[in-house]
Amino acid sequence: MRLVLLGPPGSGKGTHGKRLAESLRVPLISTGEILRQAIAEGTRLGLAAQEDVKAGRLVADSTVLGIIETRLGQKDAASGFILDGFPRTTAQADGLAALLGERKIDRVVNLVVPAETVVNRLKDRWLCGSCGAIYNLSTAPPRVAGTCDVCGGVLKQRADDRPETVRARLEVYERETAPLVQYYERLGVLRNVDAAGPAEKVFSAVQQALGKVAA
Repeated sequence: MRLVLLGPPGSGKGTHGKRLAESLRVPLISTGEILRQAIAEGTRLGLAAQEDVKAGRLVADSTVLGIIETRLGQKDAASGFILDGFPRTTAQADGLAALLGERKIDRVVNLVVPAETVVNRLKDRWLCGSCGAIYNLSTAPPRVAGTCDVCGGVLKQRADDRPETVRARLEVYERETAPLVQYYERLGVLRNVDAAGPAEKVFSAVQQALGKVAA
């Protein structure tokens, strides 16, 4: 199964993507993670991405597509994948379609969350610097304050999770992604999911949105 997860920061793409990856037995491919890995490894595309980041630019579509192509070429993605954070624009969606050729995206799940819900979620979000586990001080706090339940690592809050920064990120996201939602609606593969409620309820709705595709 080939799946794309859309949704603003804080909509739960990472959380639900991991659960879907386990149930469908396909890799969850996060653009942010593979970009950071490519930069850390100093690959040709990683160095190109690093130049854009240093200059304060969005990483060029050609660079992102090159990194995605490399990742999708790995053995574990042969039977399917879940993309988180890509594509972000219709130009990237066109690039992905060209890259896949006769293979098609089976489903695009758009996680819809009101802006203020996202702001409230992210202001309480803390992450483990070692294993990446995510906590919410209001709804899913760690057993010991500041310490990861999974690995014992130190929890930290991202600077861009502050309310004023989140609102700015949401504006950019809406501007970039509204045309992308229409793009996949026209292809008949988009399903909107209300992601404002409890995680279990949202995950159940995501599974229903996959329908026969996941059968």
